[in-house]
Amino acid sequence: MDNDTRRKKQQALMTELIERKIRLHAQHLYDQRGQAEGLALKDWVEAESQVLGNSILAPLYRRTRAEGVSPDELKNSDTVQFATPDSSSSEAGAN
Repeated sequence: MDNDTRRKKQQALMTELIERKIRLHAQHLYDQRGQAEGLALKDWVEAESQVLGNSILAPLYRRTRAEGVSPDELKNSDTVQFATPDSSSSEAGAN
């Protein structure tokens, strides 16, 4: 495995760990509100803000999300095609 592939896989793992922290914190916020439905996006955004505010890995997470590449795609692929600024990928903000 070459260095570039190794670096991409490490970045994917770190991004996945950050995403897991965000997911757990969003679940905590949901539970704190008494599990009231309809505020999932609000919980996610608040959790993302709090987790990334305390993380030195925030720039990596934001860059990966902006490129529209999921951690699974990075982790499972030896050759990753990143989205280009002029691509019409509508999935960039789907996660």
